[in-house]
Amino acid sequence: MAGRIEGRVAVITGGCSGIGLATVRRFAEEGAKVVIGDIDDEAGIKLVADLGIDEGGIQRATYVHVDVTDKEQVDALFRTAKDTYGSVDIAFNNAGISPPDDDSILDTDLDAWRRVQEVNLTSVYLCCKAAIPHMLEQQRGSIINTASFVAVMGAATSQISYSASKGGVLSMSRELGVQFARDGIRVNALCPGPVNTPLLKELFAQDPERAARRLVHVPMGRFGEPEEIAGAVLFLASDDSSFITANTFLVDGGISGAYVTPL
Repeated sequence: MAGRIEGRVAVITGGCSGIGLATVRRFAEEGAKVVIGDIDDEAGIKLVADLGIDEGGIQRATYVHVDVTDKEQVDALFRTAKDTYGSVDIAFNNAGISPPDDDSILDTDLDAWRRVQEVNLTSVYLCCKAAIPHMLEQQRGSIINTASFVAVMGAATSQISYSASKGGVLSMSRELGVQFARDGIRVNALCPGPVNTPLLKELFAQDPERAARRLVHVPMGRFGEPEEIAGAVLFLASDDSSFITANTFLVDGGISGAYVTPL
C-alpha cells in the first residue's frame, strides 16, 4: 500500500538527530525521497546508507552538509533536492539549538542571543526563502517550521533567546501561510512540548532540578518522544492536512492547556 507522502520530495534540516532523525525515518517509510541537511557528516552518510534504495533502484535519501545560517549553503540544499529528485514538495525547517548560556535575560550575553537567533530564526527565514520559489513553480508544497510551546506561553525555565526565536518562527509561519495560501503552498508552525531528544537531555543533564521543574508542568507526566512529533510532521506534510495553513500546531502533552502554579 502506498504511503501518505509516496513519491514526494522532502527537505529536512537538523535531520541527523532528535525530531529531525525520527522524521527522516518516518518520511522514508511513507514513500518520500528525503534530502537531509545537517552538519554531522558521519551520521548523515550512515543514515543515507541505512535507508538504502527503493524498488526502482533510487536512493531513498541524500545527505548535504549545510550551515543553516549561510544563505548560499541553504540555497544549495534545496537545489540539490530539485536536481536530484525533481521537485521540492515538503520542507521541514527543523534545525535549532538551545545552549546552556541562553538563560535569563539577566545572564544571557549578546553573543549568545545572536547565535541562537541566527540558528533558530534566521535559518527558517533562509529555508523558506529557498523553498518557496520551487513550490511556486509547482503550485504546491507544504512547509513545516519548528517553533515551540514557548512561542505561545512563558517557559518555566527561562531561555530568553530561544523563546524569542521560536516566537519569531511562529509569527513568520503564520504570515507566510496567509501570503501563499492561494498559490497552493501551506505553511504551518509545529510547536512541540518538551521532547526526549539529545538537545533536551544535554540541557537537563547539567541541571536535574531544571528538568523536574519543566516536567511538573506537563499534564501527561512525561516528555514527548521524537517519533510522536514525527507523526505530527507527517500529518502536516500530507494531504490529510490539506485545509490547514498558517496554523499553530501544538503537540505538547497538554502543557499549553494547563494551569499550574510554578514551583
